Amino acid sequence: MTSERAVYVYIVLPQQTSFVTAGRFVWSGDRRPTGRFVYGRSYLHRSDAVPIDPVELKLGRAEAATVRMGGLFGAFRDAAPDYWGRRIIEKRAGKPQLDEVDYLLLSPDDRAGALGFGCNVDPPPPLRTFNRTLDLARLQVVADELLQGDADLDDPDEVQAADLMLLETSMGGARPKAVVEWNDALWVAKFNRLDDRWNYARVEHAMLLLARECGIHTPQSEIVEVGARDVLLVGRFDREKTDSGYRRSRMVSALTLLRSEEDATARDRWSYVVLAEELRRVSARPRDDAHELFRRMCFNALISNTDDHPRNHAVIAPSHDWRLSPAYDLIPSTRVSLERRDLAMSCGDAGRFANVQNLLSQARRFLLEPTEAADLFDEMEATVRARWHPLARSVGVSERDCQRITGAFAYPGLRS
Repeated sequence: MTSERAVYVYIVLPQQTSFVTAGRFVWSGDRRPTGRFVYGRSYLHRSDAVPIDPVELKLGRAEAATVRMGGLFGAFRDAAPDYWGRRIIEKRAGKPQLDEVDYLLLSPDDRAGALGFGCNVDPPPPLRTFNRTLDLARLQVVADELLQGDADLDDPDEVQAADLMLLETSMGGARPKAVVEWNDALWVAKFNRLDDRWNYARVEHAMLLLARECGIHTPQSEIVEVGARDVLLVGRFDREKTDSGYRRSRMVSALTLLRSEEDATARDRWSYVVLAEELRRVSARPRDDAHELFRRMCFNALISNTDDHPRNHAVIAPSHDWRLSPAYDLIPSTRVSLERRDLAMSCGDAGRFANVQNLLSQARRFLLEPTEAADLFDEMEATVRARWHPLARSVGVSERDCQRITGAFAYPGLRS
């Protein structure tokens, strides 16, 4: 590893399908890693230039610097690999630790959002080939082998398959996944693991549908069967197919909006309430997005989704304007405690406590009157209680799996 490395940052502008060069990023990996970025003059002179993100890298000639997240600006960390992508990159590189620039450069073109990174001033042409659903059986085998440590990446076929897995890097989570093209759209294919306690693919599909019945905006999802295994397909909401290729939406996580870190020591900034205020600053429709965020916070409490960390929330910009993205990674958890369960982010006066009084305590910060927020929660709770089981069974969740997850829904401490 070198002490200083430079890369060029590319971006696909709104309504376009090809990269242009936005600027130059220099990363220093000394004792305190630091990142510096400056927009290129030619980019700033463009009439259609847009900022990379709405908080840290606004348009201008001044150089920006950061020491957060290992010297990465939030938007760059959002475009870097997640746990699953990093694991595969490290496996292929043959060493357990790489620097942050390696992860940016070795990530695939299909990263979430509209950014790209390279060593040349001029960006590469866009890739136009994608996995197909018929590749899923091979990808599932490779995912199993990688998780078990059995994959031989010296084998050309294994390397090719591993390359196909180096996709979808920025929507959070440690589960194996890839991107496939199906029905003239791009989808994130999420695979079950051999050590799963229940059928995660079908359960997550059910939760996306349940959230939709609770008035939450979710991406389209489908279940496909690959041999004897199920795979969940979730529509990519940061891509739109056109005759000339895929348009890309800029995308940054709530972690970036909150100017926080992934480390648990930074949890004092992990807050739905603070996120609602940040949305009010950057969203083109702040009231709608604040109400939507409140619904998601309540829904996570109602299904005991305790993995609702800031990387599992995002804003996107298909055009010049930013909006809260559709909800994703909605997974119930079965905690032992019946009296208290905590969300990953603070949700009220009592911190992270997933309790109705706490959820309603800061309703006005979500631009809701207290009675309005209480009525909304009651309505959502009734929907979750009445609909989770029949909806799960209707999409193929087994009765045994329903029994395994039943304790996740509207747990007793929610109303205590």
